[in-house]
Amino acid sequence: MQEKKHLSTTNRRSFIRTSAMASSFFIVPRHVLGGKGYLAPSDQLVLAAIGAGGKGRSDILNASVKGREGVAALCDVDFSGSAKKSIENFPDAKRYSDYREMLDKETDIDAVTISTPDHVHGPAAVYAMERGKHVYVQKPMTHNIREARMLTEMARERKVVTQMGNQGGSNPLLNMVQGWVDSGKLGKISKVQVWTNRPVWPQGFAMPDPDESQKPADLHWDLWLGPAPSIPYTPNLHPFSWRGWWDYGTGALGDVGCHLIDIPFRTLGLKYPTDAECSVGAVYTSMWNADYHPEGCPASSFITLHFEATDKSKSPIEMTWSDGGIRPSHPDIIPADHDIGGTDSKNGVMIIGEKGIISTNINDSSPLMPKLYLNDGSTDFGPEVEENEEPEYGHQRKWVDACKAGFGSDEHVGLTSSFDYAGPMTETVLMGNLAIRSYMLRSENANGRKEFYGRKKLLWDGDNMRITNLEAANQFVGRSYRKGWEV
Repeated sequence: MQEKKHLSTTNRRSFIRTSAMASSFFIVPRHVLGGKGYLAPSDQLVLAAIGAGGKGRSDILNASVKGREGVAALCDVDFSGSAKKSIENFPDAKRYSDYREMLDKETDIDAVTISTPDHVHGPAAVYAMERGKHVYVQKPMTHNIREARMLTEMARERKVVTQMGNQGGSNPLLNMVQGWVDSGKLGKISKVQVWTNRPVWPQGFAMPDPDESQKPADLHWDLWLGPAPSIPYTPNLHPFSWRGWWDYGTGALGDVGCHLIDIPFRTLGLKYPTDAECSVGAVYTSMWNADYHPEGCPASSFITLHFEATDKSKSPIEMTWSDGGIRPSHPDIIPADHDIGGTDSKNGVMIIGEKGIISTNINDSSPLMPKLYLNDGSTDFGPEVEENEEPEYGHQRKWVDACKAGFGSDEHVGLTSSFDYAGPMTETVLMGNLAIRSYMLRSENANGRKEFYGRKKLLWDGDNMRITNLEAANQFVGRSYRKGWEV
């Protein structure tokens, strides 16, 4: 699977060490150069991609900063698909199907982008950080809450530079929204509404039957499964529709929650929620009995989370999330012919205060379209078309610069989605999924009838990662792992 050998950095680093030792005239204290972990600005960072197709293609391309940085290796379970583009972009990079083999062999790698399906984010990031690699991990940071807490703590312990791939967090127009909040224009803020048209992939029905005859010849299926249970090849999971199945994906919340919830979580300085409650849209393909597919995400859901007051919010906040195309009612303060959120009101956030409302679009690479509507009739709108100087607001490039500057540097502290921030925010997003999965819990009563016993408000102890009023719900804080993939 390996092709041309990438120029090793061993010689580069050996030369630097040897030159410094050769003459005392050239020995410069490390702190003068920029502190522990510093690389000279002219020195390339050595990068690798775990997941080189799909979003992984743009992640590693943007991280290379138009060739300024070196890409030593690419890892993907199927190079016959969209990962072909990464091979074209980096023809000298070695190729691997197993990220563990890549990281064990390519010891000169400084940093990795991780752009796999959600269920591999945590295991791959742990494996990389254990080896001292800086990591850029696609959203959601992890598949479950336990992994998010683990990665957040490990990044601090290992002193590695991290960034989650919710690139809209680096959008400078967020400063406009932050300014409206901080200036008190909305007065007391008490409610946030978030919604999306996702899922836009097949979801809400039984898992397709396995059919190994349809497996692409170049797909390493066992490596794609990773920590998930071993099953025969099942069509319509790889490369995209895995999002709708709990063993691999995190549903609509995992797909865009880290873009949408990021906006109020960041601007209001929110912490862990105190509780979670949900309802799920029922689908009936037979009379009187709703379809029951707990292995998969529902076609639609409605989540309510509560947060304690913070320095920025000043008062407790109720946040609602709706997916499957269900959106909030159009507020009277916003003209009827104005979209709420983004174009056609398909995705959006409304931050609601006693004096007015802030409306924004999804915070990915779509125009943020921030709009302020006040009760006195005054408004303030940001641009509907953004002119970005670099791809995805420089989100990957800023992470690369922080890797080169070192852990704790100004560049590192200035990142918008390092794990210190992205970890708690991801946990909040995944709390919605914990509520959905708890909602589907059922057991048989003495009369032989099925009873749903998790359909209640779940009280959350965020510091200890526990639901305090329904023990069965705590099984969804983490997951079980296939042997050899444990974290």
